[in-house]
Amino acid sequence: MFQHDLFPPERRDEQAKRSASRPLLDLPAILERLTASCERPRYSFMVLNLIAQAGARSGSAGPHIREGDTIIPIRDWLCDALLPVAQRDPRRLALSQKVRCELEAERVLPADPELAQRLVDEKVGERLRRSGRTNVSRAVSELVRAGLVTRHYQGYRVDHRNRGAKRQAVYTVVPEARRALGSGN
Repeated sequence: MFQHDLFPPERRDEQAKRSASRPLLDLPAILERLTASCERPRYSFMVLNLIAQAGARSGSAGPHIREGDTIIPIRDWLCDALLPVAQRDPRRLALSQKVRCELEAERVLPADPELAQRLVDEKVGERLRRSGRTNVSRAVSELVRAGLVTRHYQGYRVDHRNRGAKRQAVYTVVPEARRALGSGN
């Protein structure tokens, strides 16, 4: 929006064309875009929000995030941040029971109930992180397709045919989405 009497007519027309060709991206528009292009729009929105928070200064998050004294890959950080969402999920409770039964069958479950629960929680956490990485990658791919995030990789052998060789993802929220989420300019 600008004051018409301050700009010559040709500049006004140019500004109007630019504004019309690029619709304003606000929070409802982001949600609408996610609903149209994502299988799980709420999950994708949570991932988008976490990426925007992690990359608050530059808009880019990754390849690693500092969590206290440790540095972890961005996908693992996103996965860990989203784990509480599934805390009461019946599948998670069933997985805990399944892991406990497997450990009992292998006879590696300690007799002490606290140690046993700690071991079960550790094994469940490993499985959840493995599946969570897949879910995060899928959500980020949907965000890339929706035009809200760009993704590139850093690390060893990025251009090698075995592209998984020690490369880590870097996610960047596009500026329009950052503005709509209130995460910067």
